[in-house]
Amino acid sequence: MKLALIGDPVEHSRSPEIHAGFLRDAGLDGSYEAIRVRAGETAAALARLRVQGYTGCNVTSPLKEEALTLCGRLLPAAKHAREVNTILFGRETVGTTTDGIGAAQALRDRLGSLRGREILVLGTGPTARATIATLADEGVRQWLWGRDAAKVAELGRSFGVLAFAGGPVADAVFSALPPRVRLPPEILAAASVTTLVMDANYGERSTLGEQLDREVVDGYEMLVAQARASFEFWLAGT
Repeated sequence: MKLALIGDPVEHSRSPEIHAGFLRDAGLDGSYEAIRVRAGETAAALARLRVQGYTGCNVTSPLKEEALTLCGRLLPAAKHAREVNTILFGRETVGTTTDGIGAAQALRDRLGSLRGREILVLGTGPTARATIATLADEGVRQWLWGRDAAKVAELGRSFGVLAFAGGPVADAVFSALPPRVRLPPEILAAASVTTLVMDANYGERSTLGEQLDREVVDGYEMLVAQARASFEFWLAGT
């Protein structure tokens, strides 16, 4: 089974070691490599992987929305979130997203049941959209904040979430923002009193803690959970 991750950057990614463990545990011969693919090059990269006999690939920034337009068939999760992070090469190219699954599982591992929880999501990009969609299915009460008010309003209409207007958030702040984004005072205040703060970035790219005088859980647990969901998707399709 040949698998890959495409995106830019990918040098920091721990996905190869995670999937090597999945392959080993499943008793499968295979490989998983990180391949740098720049924006605008996704179509050529996917065509090359298919010709070279890859079973599938993960897709990371900034290619998730490009990949959405290049799949012959999209599963409902990808359509809803308008992003693809997992592709299976079969008779047709099938796209889905496991980002929301990963975020929900990481939050569940820390908070227990998510139904009825209050969570503030930061960001309006692909990972944020997938997370919002999945948390809505989990019965979470959500607020949304982003740097572009028009995008926040559009996602509010699409997903039925409220724009954050300040005040405490009981259970969690989940950030899907890029590294080193400076947060406004109302977000810093909410993050200071909530039970949990989680950053979708991990390792050196998890910089949210630099602004907060408290513990921040980085995105490694989320990465493992979404990687497992991707791996199971590939196994089911082979």
